[in-house]
Amino acid sequence: MSASDDLAIYREIVRLREKRTACALATIVGTRGSTPREAGARMLVIPERGLVGTVGGGCGEGEVIEAAHRVLASGVAERVRVDLTEDLLSWSPAVCGGVMDVLVEPVVLPPEAPSER
Repeated sequence: MSASDDLAIYREIVRLREKRTACALATIVGTRGSTPREAGARMLVIPERGLVGTVGGGCGEGEVIEAAHRVLASGVAERVRVDLTEDLLSWSPAVCGGVMDVLVEPVVLPPEAPSER
C-alpha cells in the first residue's frame, strides 16, 4: 500500500462524510502464504459509486465487497477470511495459494447537527 493509495482513500472518506454517504473500509489485517496484497492494504467500498483502492481483485475481492454490504446494513464490523488456496478442481493459474484476513468496518457518519434537522 503506497502513501498515495492511503491518501486517496482518506480524501474520499472526508468527501463522503461531508456528503453524509455511507461506505465501508476493508483492511488486510493478516496474510499467510502467497497473496496479491500484503497486510495493511486497504479498499473503500462505496455502494453507489464503486471502489477506491484494492485488496487484490478477483473473487477474493468479491467476497470482501459482499461483506462490506452486510456491514453497511448491520453497522457491525466483520472479519473475512479470503482463501486463495488452489481448489483441487480448479485449473485456474490465477489462484495465489494463500489466505488473507480482512477487517471490514463501517465508516461512521457524524451525527446530524441540530440545524440540519
